[in-house]
Amino acid sequence: METENLSKKLQSRNFKRWGLDMNLFVSLVSAALVLGFIVYTITMPKESAKVFVDINVFLNKNFNWLYVLTINAAFIFLLWIGLSKFGNIRLGGFKARPEFSNFSWYAMLFSAGIGIGIFFYGVAEPIMHLDIPDELSTGSNFDNFKIMFMHWGAHAWAIYGLVAVGLGYFSYNKKLPLSLRSLFYPLIKDKIFGIIGDLIDTVAVLAVLFGLATSLGLGAQQINSGLNYVFGIPYNSTVQIILIVVITFFATLSVVSGISKGIKFLSQANTIISGVLLFAILLVGPTVYILSTYMSSIGLYAKEFFNIGLFTAIDSGGVDWQGSWTVFYWAWWISWTPFVGTFIARISKGRTIKEIAIGTVIIPTLIITFAMTILGAAGVYLNDLHNGVIANAIDNNIATAMFEMFKYLTSSQIVKTILSCIAVVAVMLFFITSSDSGSLVVDNLTSSGKKDSPKTQRVFWALMEGLIALSVLLLGGKVALTTIQSAVIITGLPFSILLIIMMFSLKRELGISYKKYEFNRIVKLKRKMEKMDSDTKYK
Repeated sequence: METENLSKKLQSRNFKRWGLDMNLFVSLVSAALVLGFIVYTITMPKESAKVFVDINVFLNKNFNWLYVLTINAAFIFLLWIGLSKFGNIRLGGFKARPEFSNFSWYAMLFSAGIGIGIFFYGVAEPIMHLDIPDELSTGSNFDNFKIMFMHWGAHAWAIYGLVAVGLGYFSYNKKLPLSLRSLFYPLIKDKIFGIIGDLIDTVAVLAVLFGLATSLGLGAQQINSGLNYVFGIPYNSTVQIILIVVITFFATLSVVSGISKGIKFLSQANTIISGVLLFAILLVGPTVYILSTYMSSIGLYAKEFFNIGLFTAIDSGGVDWQGSWTVFYWAWWISWTPFVGTFIARISKGRTIKEIAIGTVIIPTLIITFAMTILGAAGVYLNDLHNGVIANAIDNNIATAMFEMFKYLTSSQIVKTILSCIAVVAVMLFFITSSDSGSLVVDNLTSSGKKDSPKTQRVFWALMEGLIALSVLLLGGKVALTTIQSAVIITGLPFSILLIIMMFSLKRELGISYKKYEFNRIVKLKRKMEKMDSDTKYK
């Protein structure tokens, strides 16, 4: 196949010395831009923060409609192709079968796609959503949970699933590189193998590196707050730097061992430990209140799904709120599609489009909304019972919200300590699995889409992620972390346009693939019938 030959030719031009196998343009330009950005943010933290905040304000006022349009279009398109005749198309061809079991697949999917979210925001967000624009309010006591479900539910997962389907299809079925450049093939054809493709992958690498570096920095703060609560370890930058070093070390070991070993094992362990923690909170906490809140909230979310999903603010107050929350989340998820979408594609060979559509939208939405309700409903209940103590903790430092909730969840100090220890381990595992899977994706992007590159190179990118987070946290502090986070959000704008283009190109290509699928299915059915006729005659 021509595309397969061109892909091999592209990868043959990689730099192959010192245990590396890199596309020099993508690798060097990405490294130079990352270094330049770090120098800018840590030497001029206030000035750089103002520049990026101003850009974010401009995008929020003028392009909030584009983010809303993109996220809803991705959701509708993914479900349409998943539930239509195209849903039977299998990534990798008619005879391909899944490489990983369902449990392993879901465990890795959650570990990469959720990250710190459920623990960092689960307690805080329902309390922070007690004040929402009138257009989003129904007067229900569960409006706050409805909004949280929108931000973390089907809309967010749909864009990951869409990119996973697109990359998986173009890589496994069209034999193109497993990198973002391949999504443009229907538009620019062979030009994806040149400088245009290199530029696309470079932008994707920057989004992944900055996104993970920000998460490592923020995650270190939450882990530090947990250690401070349980063991009295000081809450300061020194401890957080040590945590980043430890997380990076384990992430490096994991990514070196590969998906089938380290990443899969840690993802499964992460899923089990997080499940145990959430189940324990459900039992120890206000169980009936939590279950009742979930049933009422998920019903309201389903009823108001398109109303809240399509809401686009016009007045200044609504624009400010939507920019701080919904547009912030939409841009964040969109900017993370190169990372999470590529990783899901990497582990989804052999699965049908229908499996991926359902597996990345419906099931994750039900699980993550229930998980966040366990944390959020317990937080709301205890906040009301103890005169706003959780709200005060959120105002002081959102990273401490979950551990503050543990203080009032039970009177048993032993149970509080056990829950806090499990929570610290769960958060650390989330960050290790996010870091190792992110390193694997960057490795794919910087090696011209190779699925298996040298271990030395995996180590290089894992260390690079830790170094970015370390330098920013050490020299720039919280302001620099916020600036990098703003930069990642800004990258959501070009990726919004990319996603819209990809829907059109994918629809056209799937039509061709479906004809091949139908032909293979008919041939297989014909052979089966011929065999049955032969067996009948023999008898």
